[in-house]
Amino acid sequence: MLEIRHLRTLIALAEAGNISVAAKRVHLTQSALSHQLKVLEEHYGTTLFERKSNPLRLSAAGHRLLRLARELTAAITAADSDIARIIGGESGTLRIAVECHTCFDWLMPSMDAFRGNWPEVEMDLVSGFHPDPVGLLEESRADFVIVSEPTPRKGIAYHPLFRFEIFALLAKDHALAHKAWLMPEDFARHTLITYPVPEHMIDVIRQRLEPAGIHPERRTVELTVAILQLVASRRGLAALPGWAVHNYIERGYVLAKRVGKAGLWSRLYAATTSATAQLPYIRDFLATVRRTSFATLPEILPLKK
Repeated sequence: MLEIRHLRTLIALAEAGNISVAAKRVHLTQSALSHQLKVLEEHYGTTLFERKSNPLRLSAAGHRLLRLARELTAAITAADSDIARIIGGESGTLRIAVECHTCFDWLMPSMDAFRGNWPEVEMDLVSGFHPDPVGLLEESRADFVIVSEPTPRKGIAYHPLFRFEIFALLAKDHALAHKAWLMPEDFARHTLITYPVPEHMIDVIRQRLEPAGIHPERRTVELTVAILQLVASRRGLAALPGWAVHNYIERGYVLAKRVGKAGLWSRLYAATTSATAQLPYIRDFLATVRRTSFATLPEILPLKK
């Protein structure tokens, strides 16, 4: 029997391209996901994916079922939004603050998707750098804040979004280009190009360089593309989220190296007050951010509380 969970599994497989990542996205073990796929294929009496392809490729039947899956899940999402509006009302305000410079790139598609379902909710971005973005919630100056650390605070609720890898970036002909990954000492004699934020908010400094006693010279730049231009011109190294620079890496504009053999990983959470977390449109925006992010951002992974 075809179930909604089967369709969501199919979407995750199609978007992730492999069973391991898809299983994490739908919070299943690989064996449980494989079993769901087997149930689907037995139900229709045909294969839905070409097993030996990497990434996985849909068969003709798989493409047709994927279209159905997306149509039905979109209809369910719309119905959930309609019911939430019926129960809780349609109007309100949603003021959004972000801690990181690159967050706007992936947040905008989520805002666009949400706006179509909740046209009466007034959306706004809280501009400027804020050393304590969660404080904006406590001061009633924001309703939804994106942060990297869920620091416990009374009356604040944190909602996991996703985890992602941060890569070291260097010029294609850089002296370190031959290395499989970079270690903290590799940064010691090079300028580190970052956004103009305090050092404790920069993952590569907080998690790797500071514990190793490495304090490279810093150069700060506002825009991601400006950071990449300086890196490509051999003015220094940078460390940015893979999803923020994926297209530049694919085009060979700069090289990306893991920071340490296991890589450098960071997380993103949404923060709201405990009270506003119960508002229907806040709950729907949170669901929209998660859904849109996993559909559009490369190589992100689910994040549990």
